[in-house]
Amino acid sequence: MLSTDDGFDTQASVRRANLRRALQLVFRNPGTQTRAGIARATGLTAATASSLVAELIENRLIIEGEQAASTGGKRATTLSVDASHHLILVLVIQPRHVDIALVALDGTEVDIRRVSYSVENRDLALDEAVSAVAEEFRGRLLAAGVQLPGTTDGRSVLESVQLKWEDVPLAERFERVLGAPVLLINDVDAEAIAEAGMEESPSGYRLFIHLGGGVGAAVTLDGELAPGPRDRAGEIGHVQVVFAEAARACRCGQRGCLESAAALGAMLGEEFSDAMDAPEIRELAAQADEEHLDEGARALARAVKLIGALLDPIEVVIGGPATQLGPRFLDRVRRETEYPARGTAQVPVRYADPRVSLAAGAAQAALTAALGVRWNPEQLRAASASSL
Repeated sequence: MLSTDDGFDTQASVRRANLRRALQLVFRNPGTQTRAGIARATGLTAATASSLVAELIENRLIIEGEQAASTGGKRATTLSVDASHHLILVLVIQPRHVDIALVALDGTEVDIRRVSYSVENRDLALDEAVSAVAEEFRGRLLAAGVQLPGTTDGRSVLESVQLKWEDVPLAERFERVLGAPVLLINDVDAEAIAEAGMEESPSGYRLFIHLGGGVGAAVTLDGELAPGPRDRAGEIGHVQVVFAEAARACRCGQRGCLESAAALGAMLGEEFSDAMDAPEIRELAAQADEEHLDEGARALARAVKLIGALLDPIEVVIGGPATQLGPRFLDRVRRETEYPARGTAQVPVRYADPRVSLAAGAAQAALTAALGVRWNPEQLRAASASSL
């Protein structure tokens, strides 16, 4: 379709780049963008802009709509995203089930389903689920985003403790069945991408921290993921932030890790599970030991202050099940992150936007990998409308 790897500066690569620019303009302003608007925004000639639009229409990426308001001359025809053909497949893999969503190019959800499995039959169940989607939607799949807990380079699962996978070439395996490109993405990275996409023009560094059964983080810069050269940026759960007698044993074998204090199991008790729904988590939080919540807030604040001093982020966003802890926990973290020293700045800390679903980030990542474009916030909210 629209390769995002332009290689050398050839005429073909320039053409692809211009196609992506034109397509992004339609994605940004669907229903109001026109050929003339694309020409003005890109500096291209009217003939070139019309040629780009014709190719995008032929590839079933955009469609013509109604005529725009008259500006004194001939009324231009508006352009919109074609939601009738291409689909983005999203797989959100968890230890005991996979949530599957198919999202149209305008961000609307076409289909959603869940497949449960055991540890023993997980691989077979996943392959069968992917095969079923491929058979049902063959010829319409543009790309797939596979979201999972663990580290990945986009092609292989480097390590997933929860799934007990190591060096699994999952993208290649699914591509053989789907006949479409597959991108693997860490679940926290996906959350961070979706959160940044809720802004029209995201800028600066943003630190996203997921608190659930474990602790993970991701950094975005101007809305784009900043993964690091070894694809392990954000693995902060086992950084030591609690010391001496206050340090608790961690499941990794060390003591004083951030996860040992700030993971929800540490704060709410062993009854907590990532499979719990929001009301169950709120009920646990209401019964939780206040001292454990304070310890978790202090430990998290230490990590936030250290990372914040280095990155100077525009804000810190806390996501995952921790958003159900309510304003009291958030206020604790905010108090602990205050700097009394001169020359320092208070970093805003907030909970993740409740309108954003976990599947939206994987869908956005797959769309960008395939076409080099982003949804606008309204489209991303449409992709977040599912129950995933």
